[in-house]
Amino acid sequence: MKLSDRLNAAHKPDARPADATSAPPAEKSGPFVPDPTANPATTPVPPPPAPSPFAVKRTEKVALPSRPAQPIDALAGIKQRAASALFDRMGARFGDTGQTDEELRSSAREELTQIIDAEQVPLTADERQRLVQDVADDVLGYGPLQRLLDDPDVTEIMVNRMDQIYVERKGKLTLSESRFSSEAHLRRVIERIVSKVGRRIDESSPLVDARLEDGSRVNAVIPPLAVGGSSLTIRKFSKVPLTVQNLIDFGSITPEMAELLNACVKAKLNIIVSGGTGTGKTTLLNVLSSFIQDNQRIVTIEDAVELQIQQDHVVRLESRPPNTEGKGEVTIRELLRNSLRMRPDRIVVGEVRGGEALDMLQAMNTGHDGSLSTVHSNSPRDAVARLETLVLMAGMDLPLRAIREQIASAVHLIVQISRLRDGSRRITHVTEVQGMEGDIVTLQDAFIFDFAAGVDQHGRFRGKPVSTGIRPRFIDRFEDMGIHVSPSVFAGPQKPAGT
Repeated sequence: MKLSDRLNAAHKPDARPADATSAPPAEKSGPFVPDPTANPATTPVPPPPAPSPFAVKRTEKVALPSRPAQPIDALAGIKQRAASALFDRMGARFGDTGQTDEELRSSAREELTQIIDAEQVPLTADERQRLVQDVADDVLGYGPLQRLLDDPDVTEIMVNRMDQIYVERKGKLTLSESRFSSEAHLRRVIERIVSKVGRRIDESSPLVDARLEDGSRVNAVIPPLAVGGSSLTIRKFSKVPLTVQNLIDFGSITPEMAELLNACVKAKLNIIVSGGTGTGKTTLLNVLSSFIQDNQRIVTIEDAVELQIQQDHVVRLESRPPNTEGKGEVTIRELLRNSLRMRPDRIVVGEVRGGEALDMLQAMNTGHDGSLSTVHSNSPRDAVARLETLVLMAGMDLPLRAIREQIASAVHLIVQISRLRDGSRRITHVTEVQGMEGDIVTLQDAFIFDFAAGVDQHGRFRGKPVSTGIRPRFIDRFEDMGIHVSPSVFAGPQKPAGT
């Protein structure tokens, strides 16, 4: 017997089926009803209606596309009653700061078990466990998203509407079976997320950037901007920060490239991580920051705190949006200017996307070496052009050559990370900014990704980043600072024997 049948049998009295012979005959509707007492031979038969000249002869029925039926949650009513009863029983304990989340969740599970037992609903052990889990997630967590957040294989969650949730696993998108019960349910989860970080979302401010407790990035858009219903996107970050060895194991970088990047960070070169959306710029920035010495003071500046800096001597700054009156906004640019007075050894800007690029370049050119940041672009050359555009957004009427001279002097290295069509994230370029030749910023690749190796039978790229064999100019700076880099790092690609 299905779960819905068991629930109906538990809550409804037995009803005898009606006798089919005692049911009155169904009346047929139509334009002409003959009299049963009349003689068929004398009763006139109405002629058939004349065909319309505009009538279209139908040869077959055409099936219209329909939306696939969504499975009905047979436990929805019990979940609602259990959640209400749980609020009545626990009351103020939900706001008790003396209890940890684990203690609160344990108490809620005990109460839920008693509440469900009192319902006297015929459920199997698995159904009972799922019911307790779902109600606990709705009350204490993020509803149907909680299981996806707890799944370590899920890297991104995309809610298009309340009944359509996509997830990303190993770089591939799939439709999840999880769904919200209603639009109001989805809105409650969104408001719960944004309220915990002091943000708000309503009709007057219908989009917001926020974060979860573990640093996962959250973006939410609600009607009227989201026409088909509220939209929510969560980019998860690993509970355990990835290390450079993890990136080597994933094939994102090679040991030789890791050795070079380690030396560049310790030599306090200014590094820009460039890449598109979802390529892993923040993850790579975390790995680069792990090379910073523990005795240095680090100031991080972000729109929403995402970086997982492992050192102890860290000051984390976060921008603030305006309030309901349009006041109180604190921008990345203001935080960057303020950080210069905080005696930083390193300034790490989560991402430059506006006029703060000018302040960052000036900081790099005035003694604050070793700064790290990210920028959205598709290649190292595009990263330089992107920085030029961002500097112009600062509102300063600077000549283009002056901007390019600032970039050529401030930025030492551009690391390009890309997401390939097989879903993997690879560093495709490690490029030195050498200076100016005329009006052009000169770039020189130290490492490039070998696309010529092709793909395997599973569609994954066989190639890896290889050295171009060209020794960067900043190697002389390494020698002055006593930093040693193995000569094999710059060994060019090996040619086959006999060529």
